[in-house]
Amino acid sequence: QVQLVESGGGLVQPGGSLRLSCAATSSGYSMAWFRQAPGKDREFVAAIKWPGSSTYYADSVKGRFIISRDSAKTTLSLQMNNLEFEDTAVYYCAAGRGVITSSIWTDRSYAYWGQGTQVTVSS
Repeated sequence: QVQLVESGGGLVQPGGSLRLSCAATSSGYSMAWFRQAPGKDREFVAAIKWPGSSTYYADSVKGRFIISRDSAKTTLSLQMNNLEFEDTAVYYCAAGRGVITSSIWTDRSYAYWGQGTQVTVSS
């Protein structure tokens, strides 16, 4: 079992940047970021696979967001650049074992979730 704690959310103007972090209590998991805006379903943002470090992005964030993991494989980050109003949401960190590539975008692939951190893009 792993516990996840997110940090780094906040208020930012359009075009600005934020960096989210997720501290995990152990390594050996594929990890991902999902987000949920008010009145909408939770959606995939980005993931990094275990083993290896292949990364995957939703089309809506490709080229603007970068997912990474530290060398100890216990801290997940999401660098968010050129933020847009539509990026406003609660962002969740997730972890799972045995996640296959074809299911990396699916929230059911991840058994462990953080509490979420709010990101608000507003002028």
